[in-house]
Amino acid sequence: METNAVATSLDLNGTLREQWEVHWNHQLRARLAGLTDDEYFWSPVPDAWSVRPRGRSTAPMQAGAGDFTIDFAFPQPDPAAFTTIAWRLGHVIVGLLATRNAAHFGAPAASYESWEYAGSARTALEQLETQLDVWLAGVRSLGDAGLRTPAGPKEPFPEASMADLVLHIQRELIHHLSEVCLLRDLYLHTHPATDGATR
Repeated sequence: METNAVATSLDLNGTLREQWEVHWNHQLRARLAGLTDDEYFWSPVPDAWSVRPRGRSTAPMQAGAGDFTIDFAFPQPDPAAFTTIAWRLGHVIVGLLATRNAAHFGAPAASYESWEYAGSARTALEQLETQLDVWLAGVRSLGDAGLRTPAGPKEPFPEASMADLVLHIQRELIHHLSEVCLLRDLYLHTHPATDGATR
């Protein structure tokens, strides 16, 4: 009886949003603050995929509508290319958030090909915050009932529920942005400060 009462009173929507919001507000946001352009573009290995000024890429393919393009290849290389912070943020902003915000929450159409990639760390973080705000507002608007509806034909698994999609996207956000934090740590420990500044 008690278990059923808990199940019926569960705020599924709030619980799913909290998974991301707690991680973002208490861990990731502070870890991304102060990201510099040097860190953003830093390539710790030769030939890492990145975001580059148009015409400067040597990757098999490039995408983007503005002054900067993102590196990629189709099919994906094996092993996968190492990617910079700029690339990982571009993937998160466009592939995880902007395309889903467009598909499900009425945001402007977005794709890797049509996106104007950020030429600076500051702009990338602003894009990230904007897309996260749209994502969370969209998830909130679903309520609990909307989370139980199929994700639909714009997703690779159309019969999966919107709750499944939300969990997938938020796992990917945690995963890729943790990689960004690790790259920041690696940069810090391989580029000692010369002016006494600390982060």
